[in-house]
Amino acid sequence: MDGFETAPPKRPRLDYPFGRTEPEIGNSVQIAERVEWVAMPLNFSLKFINNWLIDDGDGWTIVDTGIAYDETRDAWRNLLADRVTPDKPLKRVIVTHMHPDHVGTAGWLCHKYGAELWMTRLEYTTCRMLVADTGREAPEVGIDFYRRAGWSEAQLDTYKKRFGNFGRGVTRIPESFFRLSDGDTFEMGGKSWEVITGSGHSPEHACLFCEELNIVISGDQLLPRISSNVSVHPTEPLADPLDDWIESCEKLKRRLPEDVLVLPAHNEPFRGAHHRLQHLIDGHYVTLERLKAKLARGPMKVTDTFTTMFARAIGDDVIHMATGEALAHLNYLIHRGDVTVSRGEDGVDLYHLA
Repeated sequence: MDGFETAPPKRPRLDYPFGRTEPEIGNSVQIAERVEWVAMPLNFSLKFINNWLIDDGDGWTIVDTGIAYDETRDAWRNLLADRVTPDKPLKRVIVTHMHPDHVGTAGWLCHKYGAELWMTRLEYTTCRMLVADTGREAPEVGIDFYRRAGWSEAQLDTYKKRFGNFGRGVTRIPESFFRLSDGDTFEMGGKSWEVITGSGHSPEHACLFCEELNIVISGDQLLPRISSNVSVHPTEPLADPLDDWIESCEKLKRRLPEDVLVLPAHNEPFRGAHHRLQHLIDGHYVTLERLKAKLARGPMKVTDTFTTMFARAIGDDVIHMATGEALAHLNYLIHRGDVTVSRGEDGVDLYHLA
């Protein structure tokens, strides 16, 4: 899922060639030759996710699918009713990454229409792993992870109750998939598209770039007005995803032209990719400096950093994302020797400026 800005520098002015109005859910808007923009509903602070329908001539391709709501499936049925025929089938479903708002309806589409699933390997295997947690009790390592971050017993109880919910937002994933890798090229909509992978927000996120159309389908790797959540999770508590994220932003700056039309998963299509990518990078560096300045005043628990990190109070509804993002910044500083961590008498971790 996606996060929230961590009070970065002033946002650059971007160009929105299709305006900044919310699209009508379930309808399509022509973006470029054979490329249609389709919005599907979300029941979060974000009200829709952008999906992309591509006319391949002899069939159709969908890129990202929406979460597994009944209204999402109904919208796809209505949208595809006059398009998908025996002579022009839905050939493939491409998923940028494994979060439920992107992969949620992919399995249903693949099974219903006989389509292939295309993903990167790490996104596919991670998705299968998380779906397998459905119905399981929360593991002790997860409970300990959040207890060490400073969570209350009530917050830990909520974590236990919600553990395994990932699979409830995802329809049954096909047992096989077609692997996408960085640098791969393939034909879609009569044009050549290149795969550009990134990580930090998810393990091996795929962006799709068409040089001829000068378009990139960016998923959550590049969004115009919100910053994607970059988190440390209980499965890899010493990970450094923020370094992965910053390098991925630099990689996109190298691989994409500045005037590329960005088709993001959230908000509206825009131009100004390089400015936005640099803004995202700079925002994290500003947050790291604020965090070091606060730690210079004394050791802190993870939950103590929230006001400094996000410049606002954090409610229990987003505490898991806030905790993961705070740890991503703390781990980044630990990996560079700027911060150390010790265990307090109450079993909660304390972070110190080195």
